[in-house]
Amino acid sequence: MLSPLRGALALPLQALTWLGNQGTRAIAALVLFGIALPPLGDLLRPYVTEAIFLLLCISFMRVDISALRAHLRRPALVLMATGWTTIAVPALVGLSAHFAAADTHTPDLFLALMLQAMASPMMASPALAALMGLDATLVLITLVTSTALVPLTAPLFASIFLRQILTLSPLALGLKLAGILAGALVVAVIIRLVAGIEVIRRHRAPIDGLNVLILYVFVAAVMGHVLADVMADPLHMLALVALAFAMFFLLLGLTILLFRTRGYDRAMALGLMVSQRNMGLMLAATEGALPGTTWLYFAMSQFPIYLAPQLLQPLANRLRAGAPALEPPAEPGRGKQDREIDHGHDGVDFERPVGVGIDQGRVVDEIRHGDHRHQRGVLSWVTDWLT
Repeated sequence: MLSPLRGALALPLQALTWLGNQGTRAIAALVLFGIALPPLGDLLRPYVTEAIFLLLCISFMRVDISALRAHLRRPALVLMATGWTTIAVPALVGLSAHFAAADTHTPDLFLALMLQAMASPMMASPALAALMGLDATLVLITLVTSTALVPLTAPLFASIFLRQILTLSPLALGLKLAGILAGALVVAVIIRLVAGIEVIRRHRAPIDGLNVLILYVFVAAVMGHVLADVMADPLHMLALVALAFAMFFLLLGLTILLFRTRGYDRAMALGLMVSQRNMGLMLAATEGALPGTTWLYFAMSQFPIYLAPQLLQPLANRLRAGAPALEPPAEPGRGKQDREIDHGHDGVDFERPVGVGIDQGRVVDEIRHGDHRHQRGVLSWVTDWLT
């Protein structure tokens, strides 16, 4: 009975495995195809919400819950970082843009900036921090707490700054965010209970391939009109790219400055997390009912995600070289080797957050042992968006 079914699934599984093993090359190809094939973007745009939901399910499905509990050892720092990214950042962006009269002169751009600021950090942040040798555990814990608060904080700031601009009511926005996150979490828990975490880990490559295919829906929808818009108004697009980079480095710099007393390596890890926002989640919550300029800014905001980590890698290496190694707290009766087997080199089993179709654990090993083949791949991390 099962043999014909296994035979029928063998070829698709092999194809997904091959695609998943392409890692960041596959992510880079998605961006190129998204820009080069605008009709597919128009066709797939109505399904952005469903794609984001499935990507979140994959991300939650791969989180190591026991590692989260084991590493909740810095509650004060986590609370400070959570308050900064979920409350202070949207408040600062909203007030600054309001005093600059952006809400009256360029309401569509103001909407994009506020949705970016109100979003939680992208789900790929912990894996990216681990790849750069920073404190990935701190990033993971802060990501979880921040994401849990977004359904409460986003409606608050929407009611303050976006009441006249956002077509969706703040209450509806909060309910949609809560529904998407809670639904994805429930589905992920059910999959883990039915299949088991070992099965999920064993099928890492085909799941990565599925992740890439789902991610293409999102990438095509966001990047589909980029080429035409560049040809039509290159100066406008250049200004949007410049603004996207400015926002990225402003949030990065302010976060490093704020948390520098905790160590520059931790401050930079938090800075990367804060500067890379999960704008895909906000697109899903609004069901894509956004003005054209808002869509364009979201598309241009992907370029800092691709380029900045690579540019910042030398700085991260210097910070890591000058800081003591960060290790998880010892568990009774267990040694360092046991912890490394359970949780990986950084104390957490980062099971490929949203938008990351690469064997992150393998890449970290290769970088640390002298194989730099995949360092260039940091340019292709799209995360986030859900990350």
